[in-house]
Amino acid sequence: MRKPYECFGKMRKYAFWELPPILYLCSCLKKIHIPVYFYPLAAMLFWGLSFIWSSLLLKSYQPVTIIFIRLIISSTFLFALIYLLGKHEKVERKDYKLILLSALFNPFLYFLGENYGLKFSSPTFAAVIIATIPVFSPLIGYLSFREKLTPVNFIGIAVSFAGVIVMLITRDLTLAADIKGIIYLFGAVFAALLYTVTLRKLTMKYSAIVLVANQNLIGIFLFLPLFLFFEAKSAIAVPITREIVTSMVLLAILASSVSFVFFAHAVKLLGISKSNIFSNLIPVFTAIFSYFLLAESFTFQKIAGIALVIGGVYLSEQTKKRVSP
Repeated sequence: MRKPYECFGKMRKYAFWELPPILYLCSCLKKIHIPVYFYPLAAMLFWGLSFIWSSLLLKSYQPVTIIFIRLIISSTFLFALIYLLGKHEKVERKDYKLILLSALFNPFLYFLGENYGLKFSSPTFAAVIIATIPVFSPLIGYLSFREKLTPVNFIGIAVSFAGVIVMLITRDLTLAADIKGIIYLFGAVFAALLYTVTLRKLTMKYSAIVLVANQNLIGIFLFLPLFLFFEAKSAIAVPITREIVTSMVLLAILASSVSFVFFAHAVKLLGISKSNIFSNLIPVFTAIFSYFLLAESFTFQKIAGIALVIGGVYLSEQTKKRVSP
């Protein structure tokens, strides 16, 4: 008799010939050791690309429409995955408020700030602003969970932030985007910081995939009134093209589903400050892919900024210590 396999924490055993293909694949992947840093790196790659996909969609749709459709696809995908993998978890009644609060910060407030910010700026510029999250996250991490960083970590953050500044300022010392875009994007940064606090508390009790699925589901209902009252008519009038479908699916599956699951898992394993430091890589990925996919300029100034960002990320990862509450 063939040896049975187990899949994703479920104690039920399947014979090889009984195991559905997707579950059998999961049982095999479970045995593969995945480095901890794979999760934040993959999340930042997909988020970097999300600025490009969103920029393409903004040519046809308004921001709320993009977010609304994105969340519908993402929630459907995640709940289907939960069902197929048997990852059902019962949410305790006392945690409903915290999950609702986390959904208010992200996807609702964060996506509003990000998409409207992107409407008034370029993908690379928007990604650079989002990359300032690690500059503020040590304070949030310390106040909330007593996370501390060494002086080397702070030097790394400063170097990385300097790289962000280099990418933000043009040659004539002016900002590279509309002030409205900057305000919206920094609003997204603030929402993301508050989201990580609520997320950290929730990841101690629930799996990342369950949290993100529920947050995106709540996000659909938060965005529904805005969509119906302000953008439904214009959205219906837009002809569906291959580019729209491709960008929307990639945005929903990779950026709104896989990335948030990976990031939630990274926060659980690494903590708030250390996970958020990887956000510095978002503009690096965005700048590179914008050059190839959107023909954005790739100047020496951008290259210098990217080099500083990468160097800062490396320094920020050195010798981190945590003090227990």
